[in-house]
Parts: sequence; C-alpha cells; structure tokens
Amino acid sequence: MIQITPHTRIFVAIEPVDFRQGIDGLAQVCKAKLGADPFSGALFVFRSRSRRSIRVLAYDLQGFWLCQKRLSAGRFRWWPSCRMRPRRSSWPMNCRS
Repeated sequence: MIQITPHTRIFVAIEPVDFRQGIDGLAQVCKAKLGADPFSGALFVFRSRSRRSIRVLAYDLQGFWLCQKRLSAGRFRWWPSCRMRPRRSSWPMNCRS
C-alpha cells in the first residue's frame, strides 16, 4: 500500500511521457526532467500523450510501485503547465524541458 502523508512530496511532470517506458524509464525521467531522486519516497505523476492515462511512480524502501489509471471514455482535462503558479513555495514542480 502506498502511504500518503502531509509530508509526502508529489512531483507532476509537465510534459507527457512515452508510456512504453516502465519503472526504469520513468525513474530516468524523474532524474533528468524533474531533477528529483526516484528513491526519495516522493510520488511522481506522469500523463500519456493522449491524455487518457496517468501513471504514478513511488518507492517504498522495498521496491517501486507503478500505478496506472486509464479512462474508458474522455480525457483528463486539466494538467499543470509552466505558466501556473504553485500553491505553496515548497511545490516541487519544475518547468524544465
């Protein structure tokens, strides 16, 4: 079970990722694009190009979790962009290309 506490950091990738990537590929995206350590215990949220699926990558000291939600109909309408202002100053979302 993934435990989310008030101290859990959540990183949201701005750009879509290739969903053919598995855990290792998404961990590389965490390092290269988000500038974060995938072993930190944070949650990393990614979306597909089609906006029909999201994936969450998490590490829980025993291994990685990779969770996916795919919509049967429709698409995810909202997704953060670099133009949005964070709600808190500690928001870990980076606008790196």
